[in-house]
Amino acid sequence: MDPAVTIETLKKDLAEVKAAVEKKPFEAVSAEAQQQSNLLNNITLAIAITGRSGAGKSSFVNALRGMKDRGEGAAKTGVTETTMVPQEYSHPAFPNFKIWDLPGIGTNNFSAKEYLTKVNFNDYDFFIIVSSGRFTEDDTNLALEIQKNKKKFYYVRSKVDIDIDNDRRSKGIDVGDTDEMMQSEKETLDAVRKDSYEKLKALGESSPRVFLISRWDLSKYDFPLLQETIEQEQDEIKRDVLIMCLPILTKDSIKKKKAAMESLIWKKAIASCTVGLIPLPLLSLGCDIGILVTTMSHICKVFGLDENSLNILANRVGKPVEELKSVIEHTPSTGKITTEFAMDILKRSAMWGAITMVEAVLDFIPVLGSLYGGGSSFATTFYMLKNFLENAVKDAEKVQAKAAEPKRQK
Repeated sequence: MDPAVTIETLKKDLAEVKAAVEKKPFEAVSAEAQQQSNLLNNITLAIAITGRSGAGKSSFVNALRGMKDRGEGAAKTGVTETTMVPQEYSHPAFPNFKIWDLPGIGTNNFSAKEYLTKVNFNDYDFFIIVSSGRFTEDDTNLALEIQKNKKKFYYVRSKVDIDIDNDRRSKGIDVGDTDEMMQSEKETLDAVRKDSYEKLKALGESSPRVFLISRWDLSKYDFPLLQETIEQEQDEIKRDVLIMCLPILTKDSIKKKKAAMESLIWKKAIASCTVGLIPLPLLSLGCDIGILVTTMSHICKVFGLDENSLNILANRVGKPVEELKSVIEHTPSTGKITTEFAMDILKRSAMWGAITMVEAVLDFIPVLGSLYGGGSSFATTFYMLKNFLENAVKDAEKVQAKAAEPKRQK
């Protein structure tokens, strides 16, 4: 693992930690950091996907999990209603992140209130109401009941790529005419957005928000805005869970994941001050190896660099997984992140100068430096995880770029 963090970067990052430690007693900061870290590991986030039959709910469930339809473990899809009871689908890498595929609300003769009772309303953190055409009274009645029960919901208009293609064909626009295609796409999106808004207003929604998406490419249209809106309306812990678990779609999503992991890293480093330290021969700094191993593995999963995530991505983009792996330069597979791996990094001579550099900035956080080696443990853990994160980000960017490349013609 190549060094990726300079002393200037490290000092900038440590400023936030110093500010937190100076505002409260160290014991309080440590307890809070440990509590938030435990919550992040153990909290369950459940999203309910609902709407009328045939709206593309199951495909949307698969897309949120980074999977193709009909792949192993994917939600069942079809032209007829395939979900008759609520179906739970866990995230491939994060089992506490659950997406529920609910039965179509238009397929049963009962009210929205009865529907929510039948699908176990209280089990979900928020609802996404999906429609592939115009929203109906069933949709708005369901939204009203969700709102009465003080939970969030979001209207999603799926399959807009089909609308765009149909409009292009009806106008006789050639696929090679880029300018006309772009103009036609804008006109179609504006028309669909206006129609959805006006229909929902007519059905009693005072100020509806509608997000237009393509199931086949969530990076397009309104999905990034939907993701950002949902994140802003969650508490800090659940927001970080969303950011960590949702698939990488854009460069911005990598930045968000990096920021979430940076927040976790300093909490882990604080925790390393208060647990048993493992001293290394000839090295003055101590470090909790278990924290390094578990957090490094977690970082790999967050950025889709673990074996399972790479296989799912390869299947989604139709490329051999080895082709994606070929661009990973710094990050080992999760199976190789062991106690021996962490010890080897700490002892490697190439890292000696960098760790000594961290030792030189211990006076930046004097309260930690006085905790019988706790400052040394904090600095080492913080540096090692920050360095691992920087390299993971580089590899994730390369994997995503490789995945986006056009497939080679045989």
